[in-house]
Amino acid sequence: PNKTHLVRAVSQPKRQVFGNGPKTVIAVDCGMKQNIIRSLLRFPLRIIRVPFDEDYTQEEYDGIFISNGPGDPARCIETIAILKKALRKKKPLFGICLGAQLLALAIGASTYKLKFGHRGHNHPCRDEERSRCILTSQNHGYAIEEKTLPSDWRVSFRSLNDHSIEGIAHKTLPYFAVQFHPESSPGPTDAAYLFGQFFQSL
Repeated sequence: PNKTHLVRAVSQPKRQVFGNGPKTVIAVDCGMKQNIIRSLLRFPLRIIRVPFDEDYTQEEYDGIFISNGPGDPARCIETIAILKKALRKKKPLFGICLGAQLLALAIGASTYKLKFGHRGHNHPCRDEERSRCILTSQNHGYAIEEKTLPSDWRVSFRSLNDHSIEGIAHKTLPYFAVQFHPESSPGPTDAAYLFGQFFQSL
């Protein structure tokens, strides 16, 4: 299945608008879980959910969210190309799961297929900035190759099971992404604060 463009099969074909807050977030749907929308709407936001291949870079917005989704991130050529353009605007950006892998590819890093994918709840991850452990929900088969990260990026979270990258962040700009699912329900809520962190950056 990873030889096909799975994101094309699951992304919403038309844009949708949720909420009416003063800040606007472009949410790129690569197979987005509905609870991500609910998690974002806990804050006063207007969310424009766009298909994976829609170019939103000429619009007015305050931040970008890149969703989870299935398959090999390298297949999402269109999404990566649009993301590269969006990064030039230096608007806050938050990615989850596939969104983290797509962000990595857009900044010139590489991804690889894990020998054993991360599936299920209660995966321990170390927050590298705060030196603490959180429990996470995970469902991914690919990861970011650490040695390919540009020098202006850092590892923000790391798996305590296999030490693979679980999150990346820019050292100075408001860009960050995680491999796990802070919106997961049911599941641990340790990482739910990341949605607030994204909102505060807008």
